[in-house]
Amino acid sequence: MAEFKIDGITLSGKTISGVINAENKKQAQTKAEEMGRDKRFKVTGVSERVTFLYRVKKGSDKPIDGEQKAFNAEEVRVALEKMGYQVEYVRKRLFGNKAKPAPAVDVIAFVRVSTDLMRQKLPFNEVMQLLIDDIPNPTLREAVKEINTELKQGRDSEKVFQKQTTVFGKFAANMLGLASKSGNMVEIYESTAKFLERNAEFKRNMKSALITPLVTLFVLFLTVLFYVAYIFPKTAEMFVKFKIKLPPMTAATLKMSDWLVDNALLLTILFTIPAVFLVRFFKTERGRFLLDRYIIHIPVVGSLMHKTAIEIFCRVFYALYSGSGENIDVIRMAAEACGNKYMEHQIKTIAVPMMLERGKGLTEAFEATGVFPKTAISRFNSGAETGTVKNTAIQLADYYEKDTSYRMKNAIEAIQLAVSMIIMLVLTALTLVSSETAMVKPESPRMLLPLPWF
Repeated sequence: MAEFKIDGITLSGKTISGVINAENKKQAQTKAEEMGRDKRFKVTGVSERVTFLYRVKKGSDKPIDGEQKAFNAEEVRVALEKMGYQVEYVRKRLFGNKAKPAPAVDVIAFVRVSTDLMRQKLPFNEVMQLLIDDIPNPTLREAVKEINTELKQGRDSEKVFQKQTTVFGKFAANMLGLASKSGNMVEIYESTAKFLERNAEFKRNMKSALITPLVTLFVLFLTVLFYVAYIFPKTAEMFVKFKIKLPPMTAATLKMSDWLVDNALLLTILFTIPAVFLVRFFKTERGRFLLDRYIIHIPVVGSLMHKTAIEIFCRVFYALYSGSGENIDVIRMAAEACGNKYMEHQIKTIAVPMMLERGKGLTEAFEATGVFPKTAISRFNSGAETGTVKNTAIQLADYYEKDTSYRMKNAIEAIQLAVSMIIMLVLTALTLVSSETAMVKPESPRMLLPLPWF
C-alpha cells in the first residue's frame, strides 16, 4: 500500500498534517475527507510518497547521484542541504514509482532464510541487515530496507509490513507483520514459508496439469486449422478443376474447409468476444467469487483446488490459533489466506456470525458453511472435544498436503495420457485423409472405336 501525506487546516486556522496508507490516490482522498469530517478540519492537500532523483556535490568533489522517497521535492532538497550538500537538482522519477510484486521465489527465499536464522537465535534486526545485501530483486530489497528502517524507528510492525502488501502479497505481509507481536515469531515465519512454498508448488503443478496440455492442444488446433483451411484446399481444388470424383473423406474435408474459409470472420468473433468477456469478468470480485464457487465441483481438478484451500486454511489457523480467548480474527485471516473467495465468503458470513452472535461452537459453525469436507469436520470435532484444536489443524494440513500431492501426480499423468491420445487420433485422421487424397487418380479417357465403313 502507498503512503500519502494529508495536509489540512483546523477551524482555528492551525495547519496540521498526517500520514495514511491507501491503495491509490483516490482512496487516499476519500479517507482524508472522512478524517476531515470526523476531526473537523479542512483538507488542503493529499500527496503521495514517491521516489525523487537528485544530484548533489560538496565543494569541488565529483557530483553524487541518488534517490530518495519523499512527499515532495522540497523535503528532499531541505534534507540534503542540512547535510551540507549543494543541490544541483531534485526531480520526481517519472517511471517506476509504483511498487511491483516481487517474484514468488525471492519472497519464499527471504522468509525461509529468515526463519532458519531466527531458529539459530540470531536477533531479528541482524537477520534483516544480513539479508538486505543478498536479496537479488531490487523491488524486494528496497522494501526490506524500508521495513528495517521503520522498525528501528519503533513503528508498529504490522503497519510497516502491510505497507509492503504489493511487494510481499497480502497474506505474507499480514503474517510477517503479526509475527513480531506474537510470542512464536519463528513458528509463524515457518508457517508462512511453508504456505508460500506449497502455493508455489501447487501453481507449478497446475501449470503442468492444465496449462502445458492446453497450450499443446491449442497449437495442435492451429496446425489442423492451417492444414484444413489452406494446405488441403490447394491440393483438392486441382482435382475439382479437372472434375475428378473425390473419395468420401476428401470430399467431406473439402466441404469443411470451404465452410471455415467462408465463415472465418464470424467464427473468430463468436470465439474471441466470449473469451475476452469471460477473462475480464473473472478478474472482477463477482467473477472471481463465482469462479471459485463452481470450480471446486469440477472432477479431479476442482477437488484438488478445494483440498489445497482447506490445507492452507488449516496451516494458517494452526500458526495463529492461541488455544484460548477470542480467535475470530484468526479464522478471518485463515479464510482470507485460503485463496478461494467463495470459501472465504462462507466462513466470514456464516461461521463467524454464528460464533459471535449465537455462541455456536467451532465445529458447528464450520459445518454450516458447507465448504469443509466431512473429514475436516470430524477431525475438528474430535479436537474440540479433547482440547487439541491447534494440533488437529496441523494434522489436517499435513494430511491434505500428502493427499493432494499424490492425487496431483495421478492427475498430471492422466491428463498427459489424454492429450497424447487426442494428438494420436488427430494425426491418424490427417494421415488417413492425406493417404486417401494421394490415391486419387484421374479416370483414363475412353478410346473411341472407328465406325465400320459399311
